Amino acid sequence: MLEYVKTILLKVSFDKMLFEKELRKAFKVLIPEELKQLKQWCYEKFSEMYLYVLNKVFSRAQV
Repeated sequence: MLEYVKTILLKVSFDKMLFEKELRKAFKVLIPEELKQLKQWCYEKFSEMYLYVLNKVFSRAQV
């Protein structure tokens, strides 16, 4: 599922709202270890573009 979520996030990364929505959905389908990997990947890929969104979503989730 992790690779699927990454694919979706890459495809919707053009739109901030869609990106945040799909990122939140990932928390419903991934196990804690996958969420840690997703967090690291997201910060590597999207921190320049969506740092605020990443901080908001991941801070609420306590990953």
